[in-house]
Amino acid sequence: MNSGKNNHYDAIIIGAGIGGLVCGCYLAKAGMKVLIAEQHHKPGGYCTSFKRNGFTFDAAAHSFGSYRKDGNMKRILETLDLDKRIKIERHDPSDIIVSPDYKITFWADINRTIEGLLELFPHEAKGIKSFISFLSDSKPFDFAALRNMTFNDLLSQHLIDNKLKSMLSLPILGNGGLPPSLISAFTGTKIYTEFLLDGGYYPKGGMQVLPDILSLRLKELGGELRLSNPVQKIKVESNEVKGVFLEKDGFISSKYVISNCDARQTFLKLLEQQATNGELLRKLDRLIPSLSVFVVYLGIDKYYNLPNPGVNIWGMPHHKIEDLYLALQNGSTNNSTGYMVRVSPSKNSVQAFVNAPFKNKKYWIDNKDSLSECLVNRIEQIIPQLSQHIVLKEIATPDTMYRYTLNYQGAAYGWASMPSQMFTPELRQTTSINGLYLSGHWVAQTQGVSGVAYIGRETAKLILRKEEYKL
Repeated sequence: MNSGKNNHYDAIIIGAGIGGLVCGCYLAKAGMKVLIAEQHHKPGGYCTSFKRNGFTFDAAAHSFGSYRKDGNMKRILETLDLDKRIKIERHDPSDIIVSPDYKITFWADINRTIEGLLELFPHEAKGIKSFISFLSDSKPFDFAALRNMTFNDLLSQHLIDNKLKSMLSLPILGNGGLPPSLISAFTGTKIYTEFLLDGGYYPKGGMQVLPDILSLRLKELGGELRLSNPVQKIKVESNEVKGVFLEKDGFISSKYVISNCDARQTFLKLLEQQATNGELLRKLDRLIPSLSVFVVYLGIDKYYNLPNPGVNIWGMPHHKIEDLYLALQNGSTNNSTGYMVRVSPSKNSVQAFVNAPFKNKKYWIDNKDSLSECLVNRIEQIIPQLSQHIVLKEIATPDTMYRYTLNYQGAAYGWASMPSQMFTPELRQTTSINGLYLSGHWVAQTQGVSGVAYIGRETAKLILRKEEYKL
C-alpha cells in the first residue's frame, strides 16, 4: 500500500493520546504508511508528565491496570515488542479507601483483599465473596449483560451494608465521575477489574515514558508523528474520506482517517456539516460529557512521615455517596466531597484530585487558589503537617484539561457513563463515512490508559481486516 509520496498516507490518526499511538503502531507494524497529527507539543493526551523546578508530575493519569499475564495492556506492549524496553513497577497495595470508621485496602493478592473486607464486615461474608467472584470469574458476555444496569443495582444484588457499598463506590465516583446510582454497571465493573483488582502499575520514570516509547516505536516501524500541528478539517468527497488539512502542512491525503479526539470536535468542527448525518449532530448535542478534574500538584522537601508511595488513597468524609457527588457538581473541594491523594514513587511530590464541573475560565481563575488550599487542608488528615513541607504548588483546573487536550468541557472520561449513553450506535469505531474510524475514550465507556489502548488496538484490527492483512 505504501505509495512513497510524502503527501500521502495509508492512514492518518488525529490525536497522539495512548489510543492513537497504539492504533498507529499496530497499523505501521502491519506495513501501512501512518501519520499521527497532534495539536499539543508532546504525545500522550492525559497520560503525560511535566517538570517544574526539578519536580516531575504526572498530569492526569498516574497509574494503569490490566498488566496481568493475560491483561490487555500486557498483550499490547508484548505484541509491539515494548514490554522489555520499559520497566513497569507495581505498587502494592494499589488503592486504600479511608472513611471516618473504616479502611479498605486493595492488595495485589486478591485473597488478602477479601480477608480484609471479611474482617471489617463479617456479616457480609457471603455477599463479599460473591461480588469479588463475579468480578474475577465472569466472562465478557456476563459484563455486556450489565449495560442497562447501574453499579448500585449490581452492588445490591450482592451486598446489604450501606457503608460497605458506599466505600466500594468511591473509586467508581473518582474514576468514572458518577455515583453508583447513575453509572453503568458495565463501566463500574471494568473500573474494578482493570483499576483495582489489577491496578497499581507504573512505568519507571513517570507516565510520560509510556507515550514516549510508543512514539519511538511508531517511528521505528516507519510511522510519522507531527506534534504542535493540529488537524483543521477532514476532507470528505462522495461520503468517502480523502485526507486532512493540517494547520502547518496543508492538505495530506490518505485512504483512512482515524479520529482519536473528542467526538464532538470530530463531527461538529473537523467534518463539513453536509458530510455528517443531521440526527447524529442532534444526538451529540444531547449527550452529556463526564465531569472533569481539579488537580493540585505539590513539590515537597525531605518529609519522612509519608504514606506508601504510588498508592491511591481515597478519602471520604461520610458515607452518603450521592451527597458527595452533588458537592462535586458544584465545584467544591471542602469536607462535603471525596478526594484522592497519591505520593509519587519518587517520594518528593504529592498529587491530589477531585472531580469537578467545567463551569467557566473566570470561575477557576477566581477560585482555584482557595479551592487548592481547602484540598491541602483535607489531605493533612492523611499526611499530617504536609503544608509545612510544600516548596512548590501547581494547579490544574477543568479549563486546563480542556486546553491540554481540547476534550469537550475538559471531560476526564469521555461521555458520562450512564446506561442511557452506553454503546451509542453512531459513535462506534466504524462510521457512516467510508474510511473514517473513531478511537479513544469517546467511542465506548472504557476508562484509563488500558481502556483506550484496547480501543486503539481494536480500531487498528478493524482496518487491517478490511485490508486483509494477516493479524
